[in-house]
Amino acid sequence: MSEQTDRRGRIRPAPENFLSRAQIAEVSAGRRDFLRKAMLAASAGVAAPAALAASGDPAILDKQVWGTTLGKPVASDAYGLPSKYEANLVRRESPGLASVGGASVAFTPLQGLFGIITPSGLHFERHHQGWQDVDPAKHRLMINGLVKTPKVYTMDDLLRFPSVSRIHFLECGANSAMEWANTAVPTVQYTHGMLSCSEWTGVPLKVLLDDCGIDLKQAKFIYAEGADGSHQNRTIPLEWALDDVIVAYGQNGEMLRPQQGYPLRLVVPGAQGVSWIKYLRRIEVGDQRWNTKDETLHYADLMPDGTTRQYTSVQEAKSVITSPSGGQVMLDRGMHTISGLAWSGRGRIKRVDVSTDGGRNWQTASLGSLVLDKALTRFQLPWQWDGGPAVLQSRAIDETGYVQPQMRQLREVRGTRSVYHNNAIQSWKVTETGEVFNVQIA
Repeated sequence: MSEQTDRRGRIRPAPENFLSRAQIAEVSAGRRDFLRKAMLAASAGVAAPAALAASGDPAILDKQVWGTTLGKPVASDAYGLPSKYEANLVRRESPGLASVGGASVAFTPLQGLFGIITPSGLHFERHHQGWQDVDPAKHRLMINGLVKTPKVYTMDDLLRFPSVSRIHFLECGANSAMEWANTAVPTVQYTHGMLSCSEWTGVPLKVLLDDCGIDLKQAKFIYAEGADGSHQNRTIPLEWALDDVIVAYGQNGEMLRPQQGYPLRLVVPGAQGVSWIKYLRRIEVGDQRWNTKDETLHYADLMPDGTTRQYTSVQEAKSVITSPSGGQVMLDRGMHTISGLAWSGRGRIKRVDVSTDGGRNWQTASLGSLVLDKALTRFQLPWQWDGGPAVLQSRAIDETGYVQPQMRQLREVRGTRSVYHNNAIQSWKVTETGEVFNVQIA
C-alpha cells in the first residue's frame, strides 16, 4: 500500500458566523459572487489540525498542566456543560431569514455532530412568537370535540400514564428553502440545519383519546393548539394520531427544553415540524379539517401554474453529506471518510448512494448500526482523494422505494418559486486546493 493511499487526510473545519446581515441581504437578493472571498477570508482564521513534528510530539514528550494539578471537584457544574474548547459548535441564526428573533430560526451545526442524536442544547429552534418558559404547575391539556368525556389533564396526570420513548427526526418544512432558486448559503448548517433528532418520551396520543372515549365512527381529524403567544395550530389526520403520535414531555432523557415546548409538545413522526405543536394545550377531535392560516396560506407548496399544494406534511426521503461539506478545506490527499445523514418521513432508510463525480457514478455507502423508523440514519463511505476536482452528492432511498431527486427533477415538477419541502440532492464541489463549496449542477 502506497504512503498516499495509507495516509488519512485531514479536514479544516468551516468558519463560523462569517457573513454579516448586509452580506446575507445581498445573498437573498441574488448577489453571491462575494461568497467565496468571504469564506476564504474567514477560513484564514481557522486553525488547521496540527501535524506531528519530525522530532517528536511535545504533547506527548512534555508534561501538561492537567496531568500535574488537581482537577475540579465533583458537581462543580451542577448541570454539565460542553468543554470550553467546543464553544464554537453552537446553533446560529440566519439574519436574512427573518427581521425579528421571535419569528426566526437557529440552525443545528450538523457539520460538527456524530451519530444520529442531536444534543438538546443544539436542537434547532423555530418560533412564530418567541419561546416561553411555561410553569408546569399551571399548564393544562384539554381534549374535547368528538369524545364521550372531554377532559383536562395536569402535568401530574400525564406523568402517571405509562410512557413510551422513541427516536425520531424533526425537520422544518422550510429546511433548504433558500436553495430553491440557486445556491444561497455556504455551509451545511444553513442549507440543512433546520433538522435534529432526539429520543422523545411521553404518552401515546391514542391512549389519551381512548381515555376520553373518542367517537371513532365520526372522527377523522384532530386539531392541536399551543399555549404560547402565537397559538400555533395544526390539523392532523386521525390515522396518524392513532398510530405513532406522542404527547411528549421528555427529550433525550430529561424534560423538554423551553425552546422545544416545555412542558408538553406533540411529536408527529415523519411530519414537518409545524405539526409538532409546542406548549401543547388543546386537542380537539373533529370530522373535517380546520383549514387554519398556517395550513392553507403557509406551509403549502406554490406550483409553477400558480396553484398551491396543501397538506403536504410528510417529509420525503432526503440526505446530505456533512463531511466534507461547504466551508471545510481538505488539507491532504489520501483516504477520507465521506459521512452524512439520511432520513425519511415514510419510514426507514433502505440505502444511501454516494457520488464523487456529480451523479455520473454511484457507490453504496454503509449505514450506521441504528437504522430506525422516521429517524436520522448515519452513512459513511471511504474515499481516496487524489487532489483533483470532485462534486460530492448523496442519494437516499427509503423502504417504500422512494428515491431522493436531483434538483433539476424537483424543479421540473415544482418550479423555482416554492419555499417548502425541498428534498433535492445536495452537491458540494471540491476544488484542487481542497476548498469545498455549495454548488448546483445541471
